[in-house]
Amino acid sequence: MTADLLAPLDLAFWNIESAEHPMHLGALGIFSAHSPAAGAHAADLLAARAAGVPGLRMRIRDVWQPLPSALRRPLAFGGAAREADPDFDPLNHVRLHAPTADFHTVAGRLMERPLERDRPPWEAHVLPGEDGVCFAVLFKFHHALADGLRALTLAAGVMDPMDMPAPRPRPAAASRPLVPDVRDLPGLMRGALSDMSRALDIGASVARSSLDVRSTPALTCEPSGTRRTAGVVLDLDDVHRVRKTVGGTVNDVLIAVVAGALRRWLDERGDGSQGVAPRALIPVSKRRPRTAYPQGNRLSGYLMRLPVDDPDPLARLASVRDAMDRNKDAGPNRGAGAVALLADHVPAFAHRLGGPLVGQAARLWFDLLVTSVPLPSLGLKLGGHPLTAVFPFAPLAPGHSLAVAVSTYRGSVHYGLVADGEAVPDLGLFATAVSQEVATLIKACRS
Repeated sequence: MTADLLAPLDLAFWNIESAEHPMHLGALGIFSAHSPAAGAHAADLLAARAAGVPGLRMRIRDVWQPLPSALRRPLAFGGAAREADPDFDPLNHVRLHAPTADFHTVAGRLMERPLERDRPPWEAHVLPGEDGVCFAVLFKFHHALADGLRALTLAAGVMDPMDMPAPRPRPAAASRPLVPDVRDLPGLMRGALSDMSRALDIGASVARSSLDVRSTPALTCEPSGTRRTAGVVLDLDDVHRVRKTVGGTVNDVLIAVVAGALRRWLDERGDGSQGVAPRALIPVSKRRPRTAYPQGNRLSGYLMRLPVDDPDPLARLASVRDAMDRNKDAGPNRGAGAVALLADHVPAFAHRLGGPLVGQAARLWFDLLVTSVPLPSLGLKLGGHPLTAVFPFAPLAPGHSLAVAVSTYRGSVHYGLVADGEAVPDLGLFATAVSQEVATLIKACRS
């Protein structure tokens, strides 16, 4: 594979990273096992198969273009590119650990470690279970290497073969002349004005979202560099039961569950939920699932206030549904949640210099990340061992204490929770609140 420049948003993820806030996403997969040696066999398979997946060979290196190239592509000066690592060794990325009885405790410690930046930025950690009837694999991918869709494709490449649709070939990019054709100038002017209008709209929306902020200190913290993870499994039929009763989408219900769980958690830990309406960022992928790899991250988002302070579970769900409907009507290209789209209009050198400052500004933009990670409906296996559960983990933004990721897989909903280990020692309490909130919604629907 030839080298290709990182897309602006990928470059932003690469430069935002710090030791306390690594920018990798993760997924903890739980597999049923036929023998205590299943974990070791899985590690061998992962290492052997990784060598044959081109995307896993890609490292990221800085690019300082010669002056003539920089003049032709000024936005790329000081950027970075993906290229095949000539010294790629899968054994540097696949690691077998000692047996454990608590996958999430180990996963939390592993999620706090940044990926090595001088080699392809991904890892697979195999965790054998002490009982011998299951094992886990924690995948870590840097967000500059893969978004959720791309991470799924890369992970599927090391699983047992399955029927997956092949990606359509990406059309070759048209060459750009040094001087634009005069006939294109009206279109370029209209595009520039449209981009400026959108940027002003997004900026104004961000400013409005920062007014009258009703968050809670429980969702913000000084970074400790530590991580905890937890997982919750719900029955997808229960979620559909709520959706069919009150309307809306599955995603509306899943977000409302987070709002209700936050209310329970804040009240039980003594912080209180009265007057709390934190801003949740809901990422929206603008990349089609079957597009080819080099396109990179294409993300926008919706920003909404979670109705944590509302004591009525059905009213909370109605508020979430209304907010999501308004966001969808406006579209993912406008509004406070679309800040990521502005990365396309920032020179690479500015990403390099301003990355740390942008990362620190996340606390001003939103209070909590709630993201959905797509998974195939087909059953996945590794060495013949079925994948029974998978918990997605999102990167934790600087200044934030909690992030929530959700996936549906084979009739179940899996919440993956990541928190600052020191700021949220009671992450298990929040996980319990998620389960309790679903039961509360079902009971309210019956009433």
